[in-house]
Amino acid sequence: MRHTSKSLFFLASLAFAYIFPLVSQPKSITILHTNDMHASFMPHEATWVRETPKPMVGGFNELSFVVDSIRKINSATLLLDAGDVMTGNPITEYDYKGAKGGALFEMMDRIGYDTWCFGNHDFDLGQKNLLQLTTIAKFPTLSANVVNDKGEYPFNNRPYVILDKNGLKIGIIGLMSRDLYSLVNQNSVVGIKLLPPVATTQKFIDELRPKVDLVIVLSHEGAEDDSVLAVNVKGLDVIVGGHSHTRLKKPKFVNGVIIVQTGSNCENLGVLDLTVDNGKVTKYNGLLVQLWYNSARPKTQLSAFIDSVGQGIEKDYSIVIGTLKQDWVRSDTESGIGNFIADAQREAARADVGFMNSTGIRKNVSAGPITKRDIFEVLPFRNILVTFPLSGTQMKEIVLNYIERHLMIQTSGIRCEWKRDADGKVEIVMLEIKGKPWDEKITYTGAASDYFMGEAKRYLGVEVPHITYLQQEVFGAIEKKVSDEKVIDSKVENRIKEIK
Repeated sequence: MRHTSKSLFFLASLAFAYIFPLVSQPKSITILHTNDMHASFMPHEATWVRETPKPMVGGFNELSFVVDSIRKINSATLLLDAGDVMTGNPITEYDYKGAKGGALFEMMDRIGYDTWCFGNHDFDLGQKNLLQLTTIAKFPTLSANVVNDKGEYPFNNRPYVILDKNGLKIGIIGLMSRDLYSLVNQNSVVGIKLLPPVATTQKFIDELRPKVDLVIVLSHEGAEDDSVLAVNVKGLDVIVGGHSHTRLKKPKFVNGVIIVQTGSNCENLGVLDLTVDNGKVTKYNGLLVQLWYNSARPKTQLSAFIDSVGQGIEKDYSIVIGTLKQDWVRSDTESGIGNFIADAQREAARADVGFMNSTGIRKNVSAGPITKRDIFEVLPFRNILVTFPLSGTQMKEIVLNYIERHLMIQTSGIRCEWKRDADGKVEIVMLEIKGKPWDEKITYTGAASDYFMGEAKRYLGVEVPHITYLQQEVFGAIEKKVSDEKVIDSKVENRIKEIK
């Protein structure tokens, strides 16, 4: 039988492939990523820009436009989110498909996310709401170290997912901050168990590594803990991070691991280009794309949906409820806005003293009209007002802790003058509680948020075992005080003052 030239070539090719196995070709993948969007689905002012009027930045329409533009020139892309989709905009107060904030996940479905891991603020409206959000999401929910007390994954979360893209198998592990319990309202984490991040991550890296070309951790831990993770695990390629709102213009490279994060509030899209060869990243390049608002963008079904939701919120939350005589400016020390919030909580609870953590005040407000939206953006959390007893001894101890440890809290109902003696020791010269001299024998009533009291030891320096939950949200107490007073002139009063 005669062989044709084609068949001879075919046989020669087979022999060559047998003797000299084909070398795999490097493959590329682009990771698009967001984190800590905090419900910022609409554009907002770029507050860091000095010019007036300030340009607008962010929002899901801009995000979608940039993502689609990149996909049109590069189909080998994945879109990931590292948590805290919720809390920060009134959209999280509106029901959609059975979940408050559900419209955000409808928008993310339409943008085409591939997977996400939840963050601590995604627990703010409780476990039932988070579970419903994960049913609206058509993309997988990841969190390897969040289980219930039976060791089950309770929020449709998986420890990892394997995605195929451009001939690459990509394993993605989800991870929650080890500080979850101190970051979330205690009622929202009842029955939730947090597994050790490093050990849990290594376990699933070891499980994934033989099956995939690339291992990514989608982390809601923060940039510092991401670096710690990179140092303490083996076999990891990339960490797409969140939680700390770190704006990494270029990726960090720690112990052979690439670490990226975009900042917050949907102001940037992270873009990470990777070249992978034989299960190793051989080349990488990362950057942030600023999502500047452009009113000339073509209208789409997504933009129509975004506009309809935004218009409904604007109608409800743009009502003016009061007037502010001078700017409210946040501070770690006493501030006018902090005094007002602490006073409102004390008055609403009919307590002797009130407290507010300074870091829980999330926005400055300029003098002029105050809307319901302003109050929501100052206090975007669904915290419950609580009361608790404080002995006279504890009351004085809190004041001393405030002075000596520089506690970052705002107070109400406390007036104190103090000085240092020749040895530098704090001496209380005058201490009044609700206008009356402090009495060691009196049991006082304090008021604060349930979140604050979940961290009482950190914020006050004392343990408070007995807490009463009131049927009122902190937001409602603040809104009512603004509405009742109409004209607000809160200022710094030196409530705890050093004298010479």
